[in-house]
Amino acid sequence: MEFNKLNDSNSTNSSVSNLINNSNNNLNNNSNDKNLDILNHSTSHVMASAIKKLYPQVKFAIGPSIKNGFYYDFDLDKAITPDDLVLIEKEMKSIINKNFKFEQNRISKKEALELFKDNPYKIELINEIDDDYVSIYKTGDFTDLCAGPHIESTSQIKAFKLLNIAGAYWRGNEKNKMLTRIYGTAFYSKEDLKDYLEKLELAKRSDHRVLGKNLELFTFNDEAPGFPFFHPKGMILQNEILKYWRSEHEKEGYNEIKTPIILSNELWKISGHWDNYKENMYFVKIDENDYAIKPMNCVGAILIYKSKQRSYRDFPLRFAELGLVHRHEKSGVLHGLFRVRSFTQDDAHIFCLESQLENEIIKIMELIDRMYKVFGFNDYHVELSTRPLKRIGSDDVWDKAEDTLKSVIETKNLSYKINEGEGAFYGPKIDFHIKDCLDRTWQCATIQLDFSMPQKFDLEYTGQDNEKHKPVMIHRVVLGSIERFIGILIEHYSGNLPPWLSPVQVIILPISDKYYAYAFDIYNKLKEKNYRVEIDNRIESLNKKIRQAEMQKIPYMIVIGENEIKTNTITIRKKLSFTFENKGKTQDLKEITIDKFLDILQDVIENKKIKP
Repeated sequence: MEFNKLNDSNSTNSSVSNLINNSNNNLNNNSNDKNLDILNHSTSHVMASAIKKLYPQVKFAIGPSIKNGFYYDFDLDKAITPDDLVLIEKEMKSIINKNFKFEQNRISKKEALELFKDNPYKIELINEIDDDYVSIYKTGDFTDLCAGPHIESTSQIKAFKLLNIAGAYWRGNEKNKMLTRIYGTAFYSKEDLKDYLEKLELAKRSDHRVLGKNLELFTFNDEAPGFPFFHPKGMILQNEILKYWRSEHEKEGYNEIKTPIILSNELWKISGHWDNYKENMYFVKIDENDYAIKPMNCVGAILIYKSKQRSYRDFPLRFAELGLVHRHEKSGVLHGLFRVRSFTQDDAHIFCLESQLENEIIKIMELIDRMYKVFGFNDYHVELSTRPLKRIGSDDVWDKAEDTLKSVIETKNLSYKINEGEGAFYGPKIDFHIKDCLDRTWQCATIQLDFSMPQKFDLEYTGQDNEKHKPVMIHRVVLGSIERFIGILIEHYSGNLPPWLSPVQVIILPISDKYYAYAFDIYNKLKEKNYRVEIDNRIESLNKKIRQAEMQKIPYMIVIGENEIKTNTITIRKKLSFTFENKGKTQDLKEITIDKFLDILQDVIENKKIKP
């Protein structure tokens, strides 16, 4: 199973730069995307013009628009600080107020080389242009190599903000010089900018790396960079997710398998990974033979398929695997659970007849939809990625695979975007992008159609005609990387997980030691029903215990005092809502019996409700 790789050349792990430059982790808005791209690209020119005025010796590289923003990379023998951003913004406002036009001109490559003779980055770009002429844009007294398009004049820039400073290697190659990158964003109204900045701030407060450590879910260590350490509470969360995953897959007729993480290099040469994915793999020598640590699970599933003779009666054959895979990622792009070097993929490989393809893909889509809604992701869109330049299989095979996926999407009446050339090297794919409570989108599920691997591994089945035939193979994940999905969940809920996922579901808070016996009786009743419950029996004030429980994001707090003992009841403090708007708020429910509370818990947890 292949994942989309993030296109991030940053050498830093700034949470803001990851938010605004990560195509799987972007903040959407209600304005027209194309017009916003033009506005942001134009604003990047204004920023470059301001930087040029403040630092005349600067050399510019590239300054594109990105999702909900822009950046510009430049070479400057001075460290830029956040205080400098204030000066750059002030100069940008001055340029905007002068209402300079964005004026395009086409000049010969020879003229362009002379114009940018002191800038090695522009010279490199110009020399790669096939045309005899190049496009430049002039804004005031600033001229840049650019194909456009741009807005008409600087006065159309109504609201902008410079967000972050990062390092970026020229062209994303760590062998090249490290440049300075400034990120910014621009909108057509101050209201849209304000909304976006508020979401950025909320996203920083919801950073899964911080919450993961504070809630004792997971940590990272310098001794194993890019490899997460899951603590007991983190394993509870992971196991609850996997328990649900297994139950849904059993219903759908999947058979779970487990395959080795180390396999012979020869297998990866047959599969095409050696030629198309080798730079992302780890290798090891055993008994003088060469092996690879698997970056994907598909080869293992293929070997299980080949372990016995198959018949058309076996199809569809659905193998599901929670497979641990390893992929080499550069240290500069590691980012919490979102970008790691080792992760568990909720893989499945389906072997079937061509006549079964559409029905199987529809069943996968329905499974994805059902599971996403349980986790609170009701909003998603799909994208179809087609044949890449580096690929295996004939054009006829790719035509058939792409047409099949298009047909299924249209049968389901789903609107979709086509990503030309972004498919896996062995087949086209449908990617599912979920939207979280901050309007960020994340690519998680993928369905990949593969006619080529069965050919390369000589997979066969006996047909109704008693002849040998080749099956078709579907690669798919629902959640994707389990670790990454946990990171998404943590940020989506800002750590306030739904009760069924919360490592501690209930905490009992006796006001003093004399109420501990009653508290312990309540504790035992909850434990008997297998709820995850703790007692805070520290000698602390009730307010301090409540604040601590709220910081630990525990869904239900039971307060035990004199009145509760007299009335044989409990007082519940619960989260009002697990939606983004109400995170952290609680509500007291007075004089509820333990039996009534057990009924409430059973309903909320067994039905996996988002809200208590």
